[in-house]
Amino acid sequence: MRIADIFKSGPDPVFSFEFFPPKGDKGHDALLATIADLQDLAPSFVSVTYGAGGSTRDRTLELVSYIKNRVGIEAMAHLTCVGATRDEISGVLDALESASIENVIALRGDPPQDAEDFVPHPDGLAHALDLIEMIRGGDRSICLAAACYPEVHPQASSPDDDLAHTIAKVRAGAEVLISQLFFDNECYFRFVEKVRAEGIDVPIVPGIMPITNVAQIERFTRMCGASIPDSLSKKLEPVREEPDAVVDLGIEHSVEQCAELLAGGAPGVHFYTLNRSRSTRDILSRLRELRPWQR
Repeated sequence: MRIADIFKSGPDPVFSFEFFPPKGDKGHDALLATIADLQDLAPSFVSVTYGAGGSTRDRTLELVSYIKNRVGIEAMAHLTCVGATRDEISGVLDALESASIENVIALRGDPPQDAEDFVPHPDGLAHALDLIEMIRGGDRSICLAAACYPEVHPQASSPDDDLAHTIAKVRAGAEVLISQLFFDNECYFRFVEKVRAEGIDVPIVPGIMPITNVAQIERFTRMCGASIPDSLSKKLEPVREEPDAVVDLGIEHSVEQCAELLAGGAPGVHFYTLNRSRSTRDILSRLRELRPWQR
């Protein structure tokens, strides 16, 4: 089922998960266990990332096919421009369609780990907008999602420039926007207000990453240009070296954050699970008990 249609006629709100393809057999088995553990939460869809520099392309294809056709959950594949020609990208799209995958999130992608800057392939694409235009220019019925950045893309020249890129992606054919992680809800609400003022009415889904490791989340936020509010940092610092306490605090914060987002009109939540089940399970279970969207 097309994800845009899920937001139109499916459950309200829509809950979804993101996984990444592990590199080894041990990680692969652990991920399958996580998927099985989260399956009874009945997510509306799950997404599978491409890995840095498109390094896990084949495993992404395998995973989305397994999740859609074996597990029975709607799946969305990440697709990036990194290191690929237009023909190679077209081949990936052919493979996805052959596996009955109807949903793709079109991204520029991060550069390979050994490269500081993104350099497009000579026969490839430079931006997510180019990828969206290429897919929409072909004879494909794929539902396209795109990324958005409540705190501005780290490489954007200004907030207005970043907003313009987001609007262009929607006008080129993106039907759903999924946000980069953030911890300050005001950033999300302000961003939604600006997008709506431009006449854009597609679902804008907040992407939420439960905190499980302080150093890790500090690294992630630095990479993507997100911030950690001082009030949250002050709570995290005393328990930085206490893993269980960090996980518990992360769950509490995510429940409060998601409840406020849903009460404020967010159409759902996309959880960046980091291939773990405990935090996502606890957060979503508590949200369904609280039902803040009905307040």
